[in-house]
Amino acid sequence: MSSYDQDRQKKRRITREGDYVDTSKPTAFFAPSGGRQWTVSVAVPGKEAGGWRLEAGFTPHTIANINHSCRRDDQRTGVVSHIARALAVFAIDEIIVFDDSPMDSRPTNIDPSGYTGDVDPCGYLDHLLQYMEMPPFMRRTLLPLHPNLKAAGLMASLDMPSHPHHTDWLPYCEGVTTSAAPANGSGTLVDVGRKSPVTISNDVPPKTRITLRIDENDWSIGEPVDPATPRTEGGYYWGYSVRRCSSLAAVFEECSYDGGYDMSIGTSERGLSIPEAFPEKKNKGSSNFNHLLIVFGGPRGLEYAAENDPALQDMGIARGRTKELFDNWVNILPGQGSRTIRTDEALFIGLSGLRRIWETR
Repeated sequence: MSSYDQDRQKKRRITREGDYVDTSKPTAFFAPSGGRQWTVSVAVPGKEAGGWRLEAGFTPHTIANINHSCRRDDQRTGVVSHIARALAVFAIDEIIVFDDSPMDSRPTNIDPSGYTGDVDPCGYLDHLLQYMEMPPFMRRTLLPLHPNLKAAGLMASLDMPSHPHHTDWLPYCEGVTTSAAPANGSGTLVDVGRKSPVTISNDVPPKTRITLRIDENDWSIGEPVDPATPRTEGGYYWGYSVRRCSSLAAVFEECSYDGGYDMSIGTSERGLSIPEAFPEKKNKGSSNFNHLLIVFGGPRGLEYAAENDPALQDMGIARGRTKELFDNWVNILPGQGSRTIRTDEALFIGLSGLRRIWETR
């Protein structure tokens, strides 16, 4: 049975009369208006966001300690699911998980085959975010069973354009190569989550994830392209990449974009409110950037991350000077009414307020 048929059996909805219910909303389909070269990245402290607290412009004692409030793995999985939903809903291109803890307090000799939610929250968050970004039909092939994924069935669907849907056709798709040979004996068959595989002329080893451009005249033929091509040429939001860093400085130093991030925002309770930092502008092109980075801090703020970063210490960046790392220093929610703000809530709050920046791009 193909991955398409397995997915259909598992996910279709049945009414009382036994009819299939189409849960899609055609009016909500993403409609690109042209290629997009610019990107939006988000960075979170993995030890706090994944194990488990986050501050984004809130006082240290106002952030919920998820390690206490989310004692069970299914609760932690739910929070990561909401984080991934925030990334997808706001079309974030990259998520960076960085460690803001003291170097001498970090665990060593971690067993990668065991559950890491308690001992390596950065790795746990990285693992689950990658799992959610991957199209569901290829997870069984590319991601082996793992204790971190025991509650994965509770995760919400991201339903991004890169995840195939039987009701729509896109000029691009994600696929995983198979060991079966095409009818003509040359090339590679690629499972793309539909009834029939796609044939490419390239010889690619089995169980390799690739991005394809589909022949508009023959849907059974594809061409491998760079994973960024659907965004840069087609203008589609094509999911997020996950990058893990050992420190705050590494978020900037290990940037994969040419020229690095040319606009950065740090969040802090000591920053300006979003309307003060970014007055509303109605004209397109008023926000000029190529690669935007938004960094959320832990319960003790980004200052704590800077204090535990040897590279920043050598530069004299600590405490009150941490804001010098960023072009903008903002408080995403001054005067919140609740004592506790969860990690996933902080992302939705922050990205809702800051979205005006790339809407006017």
